[in-house]
Amino acid sequence: MTGERLRVVVGDDSALIRDGLGRLLAEHDMVVVGATGHAGELPDLVERLRPDVVIADIRMPPTHTDDGLRAATAIRRAHPDVAVLVLSQHLMVADVAELVRAPGGRFGYLLKDRVTDVARLAESLRVLAAGGTVFDPEVVSRLMRKAADPLATLTNRELQVLGLVAEGATNQAIAAALGIAESTVEKHCNAVFAKLHVDADPQGHRRVLAVLAYLQAVE
Repeated sequence: MTGERLRVVVGDDSALIRDGLGRLLAEHDMVVVGATGHAGELPDLVERLRPDVVIADIRMPPTHTDDGLRAATAIRRAHPDVAVLVLSQHLMVADVAELVRAPGGRFGYLLKDRVTDVARLAESLRVLAAGGTVFDPEVVSRLMRKAADPLATLTNRELQVLGLVAEGATNQAIAAALGIAESTVEKHCNAVFAKLHVDADPQGHRRVLAVLAYLQAVE
């Protein structure tokens, strides 16, 4: 991050959402440094302001189809150090697949209904800015049902743990959700890393690499 306060750029064609996010995120020690209602302006805004995180609605002008998603993907490729959170009114697995194709972590996908929980949104933005990934529980649930061969070696518990990791949960949060010890969570994570052939990297982003392997397997 570039400063103590998380710097955010918002792309959404609703002025109400743009203004509302600015006020709400300010309560969580974040600042919206730029906002636009047009997807075509979003990459240039990011290039000029270099925020920590971009929030982009998938359907924005000019066509109101996938313009926001294409802008978010372009930002991910041009600025891998800038985290990107894509918002969608409805779950489309193809949208997730498009995000996954861009290299690296620092990206997330949430349904717009989750934005009403501002504390959770703020925590998701912090996870992304720190280099993690965050996916809506409904996304994870849908993808779980499509699990392919690379995940076949994982136990049900390991799949549960990996699914929660994909949602951006910490080991402490996973332990609380599953009613197990944090040390047990760590053991499950290590087993997942080994089975998915995710080696430790210099920056220690094995959790992100495991999630990417997971998403690519169920794409």
